[in-house]
Amino acid sequence: MSISPASPAVSANQAAVQQPLEKSEPAKVGYSAADAKHQLNVQILEASAKVSLTAGDDPLSLVFRSAIDRINELLSPEFGPNALQNAAGQDNSAEATAERILSLSTAFYDGYARQHPGEDPEETARNFVALIRGGFEKGFGEAQNILEGLGVFNGEVKSGVMKTWELVQQGYDDFLAGKLEAIANKPVEA
Repeated sequence: MSISPASPAVSANQAAVQQPLEKSEPAKVGYSAADAKHQLNVQILEASAKVSLTAGDDPLSLVFRSAIDRINELLSPEFGPNALQNAAGQDNSAEATAERILSLSTAFYDGYARQHPGEDPEETARNFVALIRGGFEKGFGEAQNILEGLGVFNGEVKSGVMKTWELVQQGYDDFLAGKLEAIANKPVEA
């Protein structure tokens, strides 16, 4: 069975790629290995383009995913793999993305503190926030590089991503301030 541009199963991209071949070669009765390889290459290119365009449509999801992956990586020695759950498919506004990053990453504070007995509580709080902030910053940087590479880190996308950055940073500052205040106000044991 020969595939031609007139076939409804052939996309415009496939037809454009195949046209030079069809003009210079006589019509084939069978489907050769070269035809199959050509068809596979076209499908791979179309899939790659679709993945790139999809990431450009939802860049804050990419920021979230990269940040969560990096935080998971940093927390895995102490809490095991996939310490944070993937929240893909949820509201990916700057506010919602920042809230998920903050709530998921700060939720591990008590477990982290239990694994550091004898450490000064203020130091434990500072070290924990430094750990999760570092994971967020690395993941955020990776996501930003990807968005820049796709050519979509501008305008509304950039402002939304940067707003997420600011909200998460402020959230980590607030979390640390709250922990330090609670430690300072804790009654001294006799």
